[in-house]
Amino acid sequence: MPDLLLELACPSPVCGVDEAGRGPWAGPVSAGAVILDPDRLPKGLDDSKKLSAKARDALEIEIKETALAWGVAMASVEEIAELNILQATGLAMHRAVSMLAVTPVFALVDGNYAFKLPVPIKTVTKGDAISASIAAASILAKTARDRLMAEMDGLYPGYGFAAHKGYHAPIHVEALRRLGPCAIHRRGWAPIRAALEIDQSNQD
Repeated sequence: MPDLLLELACPSPVCGVDEAGRGPWAGPVSAGAVILDPDRLPKGLDDSKKLSAKARDALEIEIKETALAWGVAMASVEEIAELNILQATGLAMHRAVSMLAVTPVFALVDGNYAFKLPVPIKTVTKGDAISASIAAASILAKTARDRLMAEMDGLYPGYGFAAHKGYHAPIHVEALRRLGPCAIHRRGWAPIRAALEIDQSNQD
């Protein structure tokens, strides 16, 4: 389970940073940043992907209640198209860290890419399974994005966004064939480009 050993070896205050939604075909990329209180650690912190939706939702509330500071931010579909997904992820992370009510002096970032953030960073491969702060950030990033994609399901019915959150799924593939891409699809992604070409050929 994640712990605070990495945090204790870093300058303080240190925040954990992680993203959600780099791989989907639709929707924004989300990032979380969290400075945990060592004396009030939520129980059950783990990589958000290993937790049930119910557990993530409960932990989201506890993290926000007990953390010294937290921030969640996103980069839009338009920003992903303009910057590319990697740089858009860095933008979302930068925004999340900048939102923290307590200014960190260091950040632990999940993965192996050294994003340019407002503070010095240390990358941590599979950090959400090692660092409690990164795990907390992963939970906030995922719950915020999942909630947004459920809302998008109401705005763009028929694609199944509430169920698959914009990722590859049979219902998503079928909806693209039937409806074509909508405003929140990432048009630079190969499956979406293919759907656009089919849609255009049908119009021709």
